[in-house]
Amino acid sequence: MEAVVYTVHNINGDYAYLTSDSGVENQVAMFLLPEGTDVGSRLKWEDFQWELLT
Repeated sequence: MEAVVYTVHNINGDYAYLTSDSGVENQVAMFLLPEGTDVGSRLKWEDFQWELLT
């Protein structure tokens, strides 16, 4: 599976709203994301795991 990089553009309660570098929007429950994730964070999704890049 190829890695996809997302940017968090909004957090509303228990959900983060992400946009990939290719423009695909996604909604993910905060408990699935790495600790420290905030608006503006860059996340990598690869092999069914999230990694906080910045």
